[in-house]
Amino acid sequence: MNQTKVLAHLYDKISEETLHMGLIDPDEQSPEEGAELASTLEKAGSDAVMVGGSTGITQENLDETVNAMKKEIDLPIIHFPTEAGAISPHVDAIYFMSMLNSKDLNKVIGEQVRGAPYVKKMGIEPIPMGYVVVEPGMTVGKVGKADIISRDEPESAVNFGLAAQYLGMRLFYLEAGSGAPEPIPVEMIKLCKENLDIPVIVGGGIRDPEQARELAVAGADIIVTGTVLEECSTLEKKLTDMIAAIKHE
Repeated sequence: MNQTKVLAHLYDKISEETLHMGLIDPDEQSPEEGAELASTLEKAGSDAVMVGGSTGITQENLDETVNAMKKEIDLPIIHFPTEAGAISPHVDAIYFMSMLNSKDLNKVIGEQVRGAPYVKKMGIEPIPMGYVVVEPGMTVGKVGKADIISRDEPESAVNFGLAAQYLGMRLFYLEAGSGAPEPIPVEMIKLCKENLDIPVIVGGGIRDPEQARELAVAGADIIVTGTVLEECSTLEKKLTDMIAAIKHE
């Protein structure tokens, strides 16, 4: 994917169908196991692989995992960062993201200021993204010191999304948190889709094809699954079924 701008590639695909991305945490398995998961995602029909996690990410495990993946897959590999301390020069793109509802200014803009010169030096494609944590938030909400959006306040999510759009961000991410007991509410996704002109990404708490299909029908442009990659013993079939549901096949 080095010769193709990742964001343009994603926008082209979004115009045709809902996309699926798998999130692989380098701290959860060996680089070889991460590469095997990425290969399973590709075979199942996923559109990109995200690499990152809330805790435990080091330069070493990040680089080793990304390099192992690149030997096995042709999908775009996008870094889903937590801080400026670990940025891999081997990814195809990085979400240059701001946790808009964090109480910690470092998560809103501080880490971005620190990381920007490294992104430029490494020649990584930055993808500007607004990111908000929705109830329950799980680990990412705690680590990010998020002022968590309540599940019954979809208008608040819309307002953050509009702010992201007007600030020039190209994607808006609604995150329930890895391991959340249920996904982002359908009504919240619908309202965001109705009011925003930028693609909406949804992640957290998505465990089966029925849930994934509901989110796609509600208007999610990109659906991200992560925990299911760690929990499922029949992974390829489950992913294949989930991705088919997302793409209404």
